[in-house]
This record gives sequence, structure tokens and C-alpha cells, in this order.
Amino acid sequence: MEQGHPLQVYYQESALIQDLILELYDVKVSEDFQKYFNIFNQLTTIEKRFKRKENQLFPYLEKHHWNGPSQGMWSFHDVLREQIKLLHKHNETKDVEKITENLPYLLEGIKRLMLIEDQKLFPNAMRLLTKEDWEEFYEGDEEIGWMLKEKPAPFPNKDSKYIHPSEDLTDRTQRFSIENTFHYDEGYMTPEQVNLLLRFLPVDITYVDENDKVIFYNRGEDRVFARSKGIIGREVRFCHPPKSVDMVLRILEEFKAGNKDSAEFWFNFKGRIIHIRYFAIRDKNKTYKGVIEMSQDITEIQKLEGQKRLLDWD
Repeated sequence: MEQGHPLQVYYQESALIQDLILELYDVKVSEDFQKYFNIFNQLTTIEKRFKRKENQLFPYLEKHHWNGPSQGMWSFHDVLREQIKLLHKHNETKDVEKITENLPYLLEGIKRLMLIEDQKLFPNAMRLLTKEDWEEFYEGDEEIGWMLKEKPAPFPNKDSKYIHPSEDLTDRTQRFSIENTFHYDEGYMTPEQVNLLLRFLPVDITYVDENDKVIFYNRGEDRVFARSKGIIGREVRFCHPPKSVDMVLRILEEFKAGNKDSAEFWFNFKGRIIHIRYFAIRDKNKTYKGVIEMSQDITEIQKLEGQKRLLDWD
């Protein structure tokens, strides 16, 4: 296996996890809570490993028609997440009795998971995935992160300059048709799909270019503020009431100067609570390319309490 191969990194993490599990079995929580707490927190970075598997490895296995890990193993991850969450609560109150009672369930569960990885997941992944598949992993893995203290070297190790995804013209086999699509930073969409996405976003978006001209707004069903096609090409200063235009112009000035990147406001409007955010848009060279204004009615969102984790359609 080549140096830096994604599976090699998984095995390096496995060795780290085994060491942490042994340390947690040895530490006496009642005598040295801080030592236990530090080791436990290091073990909980296993979440990065879970996410890499779920968002990187599993999709590639699905591409090769093996869907089992996306169902069974992902559920196993969620069980371990719940156990970690429970232990976090006991750690907050330093409930040594509850920690001592529940910790072994987590550790044994992780050991069983790694046994399945070693016996089935990783060998099958090595058999099914192509060299080209593995070479596409690094960028996505890097976005999620690793458990290791030192960041793994890029794989494959090539002395070539970085190519922005929008400029990457490498021909790759996709799992869906890319006919009539454009290649965005992450994925492909047709103009129709982009339009539908923007139309159904639950926020109002207005895009003002670097020349302070309105060049786009999304046409949702329930806009917070009315918009019409007449504003396209209009200077943004004329799209706001006189009492707020000075503030808008200052935001643009600070964005252009590079002093600020965002601004936000919230207020009551016709009995609803409205949240407005402005974001500076910059290209990869940090050159100012305009501003996006996002407006959202957050009245119902502010009323949310507790949790809702189940579907209540029935």
C-alpha cells in the first residue's frame, strides 16, 4: 500500500484508537478525573473518522454497488454517538459512578466496529475501489479532518500546483448524467436545477455586483420584501429607503476596503421577526466581486425549544 493511501491513514487512526482505549481501561476516573477527561476527549475525535467514512468511503462503495456500510455501519456509528453524548453529560457533572458504568459500553462498541472494519470493510474497499477512486479522496478527507495529530501528506504525492475545482477539466466518470450541466466547485448542475434550487431556498437572496448594480434576486413564493424584475441593473442605493441607504453604502464601502466581510440585523416587521445578513463576495484572489443580501423570516424559528428528532406526519 502506497505511503499516505487513505486506508493506511485509517489504519494509523486504528492504532491510535486502540492505544486510547487501553489508556481509558487503565485510568481510575475517581482518582484522576482530569487524565480520564483528556483521554476521553481525544477519543471523541473519532467523529472525524465516522464522517469521513459516511461522506467519503461509503459513497464510493455505493458507486461499486455495495450499499451495506451506508446502512448498517452508519447506524452503528449513531449508536456510538449516543453513547458519547451520554458520557459528555456525565462528564459535565463529574458523575463518576455513571461514567464508570457506561464507559465500557462505548469502548467495547468501538472495538467491535474496528473488528468489522478490519475483517470486512477495509478489505472489500481495497478490492472494489480503483486507483483513481482512492486518488480523489484527499481533498474531501481534508475538509472533514483526521484524528491524527499531524496532517497526512497529500495522496498521491505529486509535485503539481493546486487546481481549483472550477478549473479542473479532468474527465471523470460520474454516477449521474452531466449532460447540459456546468461544473461548480462541488458538483454539476443544469441551469434549470440551479434556478429551482434558488427558487426554493427558504431565504430571500439579492446579489449586487462589484459595480453596486443589482444583478440577481431569487423569486420565492413568500418573499420577505417585494422584488420585481425592474430592479435588475439598478444601483443598489436606489433600492433602499432613504433612512437606511447610508447604512447600506457604508457596508459596501467597508466590504470593498476589505475591512469587513459580513453584517447582520434583525427587527420586527408587520408582526414578524426579520433577520437580514450581508456577505462580501470575493474570488480566489480575494478581489471584491459584490455582496449578497439574505433576508429571512425567523419568527417561527425563534419559537423552537428542546429537540424534534422524529417525523410527525402521521
